[in-house]
Amino acid sequence: MSNHQGSPGRAGPAADVGRWFSTATQPAATPAPGPAAPPAPGMPGAAPSAPSTSRPLFRLPAWGPVPHAQYGHRSEPELLAEAWDLLRGEPTAVLTGAGMSTSSGLPDYRGRDAVPRAPMTFQEFMGSDLARRRYWARSTVGWTQFLRARPNHGHELLAHLGAADLPVTGVITQNVDALHQQAGSHPVVDLHGRLDRVRCMGCDAVSGREALHRRMLSMNPALAARVEELAADAAQAPDGDAEVDRTADFRYPACPLCGGILKPDVVFFGESARREVVREAYALVEEASRLLVLGSSLTVQSGLRFVRAAVKASTPVVIVNDGPTRGDEQASLRIHGRIEDVLAVWAGS
Repeated sequence: MSNHQGSPGRAGPAADVGRWFSTATQPAATPAPGPAAPPAPGMPGAAPSAPSTSRPLFRLPAWGPVPHAQYGHRSEPELLAEAWDLLRGEPTAVLTGAGMSTSSGLPDYRGRDAVPRAPMTFQEFMGSDLARRRYWARSTVGWTQFLRARPNHGHELLAHLGAADLPVTGVITQNVDALHQQAGSHPVVDLHGRLDRVRCMGCDAVSGREALHRRMLSMNPALAARVEELAADAAQAPDGDAEVDRTADFRYPACPLCGGILKPDVVFFGESARREVVREAYALVEEASRLLVLGSSLTVQSGLRFVRAAVKASTPVVIVNDGPTRGDEQASLRIHGRIEDVLAVWAGS
């Protein structure tokens, strides 16, 4: 993925706000010994697509490009037509991942241009004042750029299809950017939460991130005076991490209601998604006769479980992604290509 800082509707590299985008995942995995991964269904040389529960010959890395992946491959038009024939007019649950938002300038984990990232865990955030200072300082620097992200053509096409030929039971997203809602999709289940909200870990009160941002700027006037400069500096750093060594004196507030620790309302690595949110997501899958996966490598169990639940219920699964996914062998049809391109073909069918 390439980022273009300052472009309308796109966030820059500094929008990896406090490095949340490197969380909600698992420790890096290395390919298992053995031959290179076989072509995925829908690629030249692949066997016919069929659901399978057999174990893949390799594991996807937690972040960074997948070894031996054939990025940039595009499925044949006939396969796209077959997938659309399977989906059109059918109640469909949609599961989306980071690849859905890369065209809005937000980072992904395992795409061709993904870079290694060091996640901050839930335990680290909750157990260390210094870690919280580090997180909130970087988050303050990146927040303005994060807000520049706007729904891309893929978000808009999905909302359009949901209002026309694809009766969507709901969108389950692993993203935290609220871009599906801005594009008009409804209902949307934010499986990993939303970065524009803050939750108190003491009293569970939820508040807006923008108000907290203004408060932290007022508490840190020296940083506030340089926040645009620091954001530009972070955009030039290899991983948007220019602020990392200047955070020890950063000040952040406690919950105004109970004095508890404030945390972005997103699921960190080492933390579980809220049970009521997971139940809502499962309900959307159960209502559907199809499951469509867009832009997710399905590396984390929080997304893969819905594919497994659909397969168990004999619900056809269509996966669209550039690069391999952990659910490829369980897909009824596997489509390779850019999300926007595939959805544009379907919207014009």
